[in-house]
Amino acid sequence: MSFSEDVRAAFRRGETDAVVRMSEAEIVRAQAAGDAAGEVEARYSLARVAIRRGDLSGGAARAREALEIALRSGDRGLEERPRHVLAGVARMSGDFVRARDLYRESIALNEALDQPKMVNSEYHNLAFCELGLGNLDVARTLFADSRERVFHNGWTDFVPYVCVADAALASAEADHPRAARMIGVADAAFASIGQVPDPDDAADLARVRAAAVEALGQAAFDEQYAEGRLLDPQAAFGDDRR
Repeated sequence: MSFSEDVRAAFRRGETDAVVRMSEAEIVRAQAAGDAAGEVEARYSLARVAIRRGDLSGGAARAREALEIALRSGDRGLEERPRHVLAGVARMSGDFVRARDLYRESIALNEALDQPKMVNSEYHNLAFCELGLGNLDVARTLFADSRERVFHNGWTDFVPYVCVADAALASAEADHPRAARMIGVADAAFASIGQVPDPDDAADLARVRAAAVEALGQAAFDEQYAEGRLLDPQAAFGDDRR
């Protein structure tokens, strides 16, 4: 596999220290070789590590470094990942208006690059901004459209994320039993593909989990969660208890 494939796989498995070692070595190699793509990928990876560790300002700094290199290279494709991180930092910081603007810009870039899977991913993130702004109807529509594309195209690696989205939406609607079940569905879906959530989605899951436990009590939460872990993701969206 390429460095990009290796480092992204390690990050998704939660192997943070390995990502740091790989990325630092890649920066040295890429700078010596004049390889802008390799250096952008490495700095993007370090940005994601910083965010996972709770250092949003550090993550933004690493992403800006990557974006500067991408802009100097003249290759618009290299801008995509750093811009995605900067939008994510804005969302995780609670600046949903700025995040919404950045995600819309990222969507336009990915459309120009003909990357439909990434377009869908950014629409998913845009929906979380709308949710954060209290625009539940808009968020609900965006989540549903994203979910339909995921299942229609067989994007298996994105299935856990549509489950996270539904848990967050259920929480916003004060349907805490469903939120608890969908957390279970999401956790099982991540486990089935051997991955852990991205930092922003992990933060959303933690927030929804805390709200559900507070509303239901730990025992009732555990019961709904255990039920969710046994549900097929597509079947979970047909649950008429919604």
